[in-house]
Order: sequence, then C-alpha cells, then structure tokens
Amino acid sequence: MEARDPELKKELDATLHARRELGEEYDAALVESFLEKVEQRLDGTVDRRVRRQLAEQQMVVARGARPPQSAEANFGERFGFAIVSLILAIPLSAIAVVNANLEGLIVAWFGIVGVNAVHAARGWPWMRSRREKSDWEN
Repeated sequence: MEARDPELKKELDATLHARRELGEEYDAALVESFLEKVEQRLDGTVDRRVRRQLAEQQMVVARGARPPQSAEANFGERFGFAIVSLILAIPLSAIAVVNANLEGLIVAWFGIVGVNAVHAARGWPWMRSRREKSDWEN
C-alpha cells in the first residue's frame, strides 16, 4: 500500500461525508466500516508481499541454492548446541582431571570452547559467504 492511496482517500472522504450527513450517532459504525476497508487493503498488500517472497525462495531453491536464513532462524539450534555442550562438559572435565590433572582439564575446555566457537561462527556473514562459495565450486 502506498503512503497516499487514492482509493483509500476516496473511502475516507466518503466516510467523513456520510458522518456529516448522518450525525454522531453513526460514528462507531462508520469508523468500523472504514477500518475494515483499511484492513482489507493491508491484508492484500501483505498477501502480495508474502507471495512474492515465497516465489523468490522457490526460484532460489529451483536453482539449487539454499534459501537465505536469518540469524534469528537458527538461534534455537545454536542455543541447544551450547546447552548440550555444557552438559557434556561436566563428565569430560571429570575424565580429563582424573587422567591428566590440570593439563587435561585445560585441553578438554579448549576443545569444548573450540567446538562451540566453530558452531557459532557458522552464522557469521563472512563464514556464510565462504560456505556458499565452496558449495558453488564443488
């Protein structure tokens, strides 16, 4: 919907004209009717945008590329991975301390942090562009 929609402006003018003719007792009905028309226009605009985005995503998939994902889309995956790695860190830490004392604990935690860092870096834009390039090169 454009900032200045001529059809919507006509509807508003007609609503205001009807209000002047009918009086204040019909205000609620007139406002509700106008808002329904605004809502229909917004729904149509949103539907067109959604259809356009779906068509664009289908074109991307049809060309063999992956659809773009936002950082919010894989937040749950990253959060779950972090929780699981922290839970697994407890027995790994115990095993490392029993077998190699403080040095083993340090090595185990470097591994845990490293795995989490690599997993978190998957969402970074520069890592994403590298993955896409490697996918195209294969």
